[in-house]
Parts: sequence; C-alpha cells; structure tokens
Amino acid sequence: MSHPQSPGLGAATLAIHSQQQKDAFGSPHMPIYDTTTFTYPDTAALLEVTEGHRRAPLYSRYGHNPTLYALEETLAALEEAEVAWAFSSGMAAISTLFLSHGQSGIVCLGEVYGGTLSLLEQQLPELGINTHFLLEGHDPDALENLLESGVRLVYLETPTNPTLRLVDIAAVAEQAHRHGALVAVDSTFATPINQQPLTLGADIVLHSATKYLGGHSDLTAGVVMGSAKLLDPMWPWRQNLGCALSPQIASLLSRSLRTLSLRVQRHNTSALAIAETMSGHPAIARVLYPGLASHPGHHLACRQMRGFGGMLTLEFVGGRNAAAKVADQLTLFAIAPSLGGAESLVTQPCTTSHADLSAEERKRRGITDGMLRLSVGLEDVEDLLNDLHHAITTLEES
Repeated sequence: MSHPQSPGLGAATLAIHSQQQKDAFGSPHMPIYDTTTFTYPDTAALLEVTEGHRRAPLYSRYGHNPTLYALEETLAALEEAEVAWAFSSGMAAISTLFLSHGQSGIVCLGEVYGGTLSLLEQQLPELGINTHFLLEGHDPDALENLLESGVRLVYLETPTNPTLRLVDIAAVAEQAHRHGALVAVDSTFATPINQQPLTLGADIVLHSATKYLGGHSDLTAGVVMGSAKLLDPMWPWRQNLGCALSPQIASLLSRSLRTLSLRVQRHNTSALAIAETMSGHPAIARVLYPGLASHPGHHLACRQMRGFGGMLTLEFVGGRNAAAKVADQLTLFAIAPSLGGAESLVTQPCTTSHADLSAEERKRRGITDGMLRLSVGLEDVEDLLNDLHHAITTLEES
C-alpha cells in the first residue's frame, strides 16, 4: 500500500512510525485482525470499496485486511517505494512477479536462489515463458543482445549466494531502461537497511521476508515493492493464486521490522569482524565478504551499499572433508539451511543449497566443495570467534 512521504526520517524511525493505518482503540501498533470478511452497513458503502472509490478492508484472501495494510505501509517506507505487497513466501512473490511481468522473456543475471533457478529453468518454460541466463552476472554485450531480441524483464540478486558476488544495479538499470525493460532485484541478503535498489534505478525490489526482515526464524513471508503502475498487474495473480500473507504472520513481521535497523547493524559489525579475523588463517583459502578489500566487488559494495551484511563464506584448504569437519565441531553455529535469524547458522553449499548441481556446474559457478556459508547471528562476536577457532583447531589435530 502507499506510504506517507517522510523526508529526513531514518530507517529505524520509519519502521516504527510510518503506518497510516491506526487502530481504533489506540494501540501503538496494528493488532491482528483475524478476520476473513468485513461487513458493511449498506450496499452503497460496499460499492464504494468494490468499485475502487475508497480503500477499506473487505476480504483477507485478497489482501484487504488492516493488519496487512499496516505492514505493507512500513515495508514501502523502508524501501522508499510507492507500494508494497506482502506474500505467503518469497517464492510466492517471485512467482507472481514472473507470471505478471515475464511474458516477453526473462533474463537472469548471475547466481540466484535454488527455488528461483528451478522455477526459471523448469516451470516457466512449460508455460511458454522464455528464460535466459547470464551466469557471470552483468555481461553488457550479452545482455544487450537479449534486450534487442525483445526480453523485457531483467532479474538479479545482489549480493549472491554463496559467493557474495555483487551486480551493479545502476548500470544494469541504465542499460535495461534504454530498451524499455524492467529490472527486478532480490535484495534479501542486503535488507533495506544496507541497500535500496529502487533508489539506484531498479523498478521492483523483492525480499524473502523469512530471512532478515522476519529475523527470528519463526515466520515465512515474501514482499514485492515498487510503483503502483508496476505492481497493479500483479494484483490479480496474488488474489487468484491465493498467496497474500495471512494477518497472523503479517503481525509477526510488523513486530520484527521495529527492530530491523538494530539487528542489521549488529549482523554487519559481527560479520565484518569474523571476516577480518578469518582472513589469512592458514586453514582457510579464501574469505568471501563484500566488506573486505580483497573481495572483487568491494568497491561496488562501498558505492551501492551502506553496510555489508551478515553473510560470509569461508573456503577451506582441505576441501569438502575439512569444511564438513569444521561444521560438525561448531556449537554456536547450528547446521541448518536458511539465514537471517538471531541465531548463527552454518551450511555447506555442496550438500544443501547447491547439492542438485553437478560438481562441474558448481565449479563453473565458483562454488567449491570446501565452502562453508555462515549466517552470522546476534550472539556476542567473541563467542562466535571462539567457536570458529575451536572447530578449526580440530583440523590441525587430525
């Protein structure tokens, strides 16, 4: 929904004060309207809403619910978007984007989430939607050829999983817009605190709100943000596919957004400290983190990001077995998929997120079997470092 213009307010303030929707009884935040349908005093009042003359709660499956309205206003404010719509998952948001804006073809730049890749490679072609992949990210010549052929949606993630590569959003947007194409950015790893793709020229920004926006590993949600003109075609898809977010989860997500700025700042500082400490360790071949000067995208990160995020990848000299041994010895970093929660997590991409790819394909994408991806949580960073050091010493003892 549209958000109020609040020039000069910071993200932490907007997360708390951006909601126009107010509870009738004075609650400082919108309560859960666990209501499927909303009644009207007469037919004329109902027609005002159904004919679009007035926005008001109507039917929760359509997304017409006060709890959802309040959440979406906050989300839009955080990304400086005109409109935000919340979905039942990140994949529901991505699928709706592709179905509504991908009919003229989609080009995917660089690495993307496994579910997104599967959707692009398998399901969308079955529906007659042409999909194209530029694995190395923004190759201007290759992208130019695709745009000249008529492709009208460019999709990318930045930073990527698990190599933390970056794509120059402004450069891609400038090139795509010359051809009348849209640019959609999955900014899940960055969050609106660290990066705002719309201000860099992107047309649509998406998040798996399951991750940092939710921040507590207790909800599943997705969000799409942009102009009303671009999101309007997505409305019937969200409505008829039944993938609007429930009011219960919307309330949980609204709660989480109130601490998003504080949480992300902690993620940023702890991840940077771990990346710097692990760099140069004899057991580690590479540390992949945009905040390190050694990262190939560091200068771009300094230009288009305000913070470098809570995700980093360690590549161990001993390969797959060494990485697995370290993961097994960690006690504060729990072995699990997903990311962005208060607790620290570790995963080995070759056994989880990228296990379906062949060894040759992983190598082509720069994903080695010796990698461990860390989602750095909110624990004391000294304790996390001690946990890593202890686990790595088991390699030296073997």
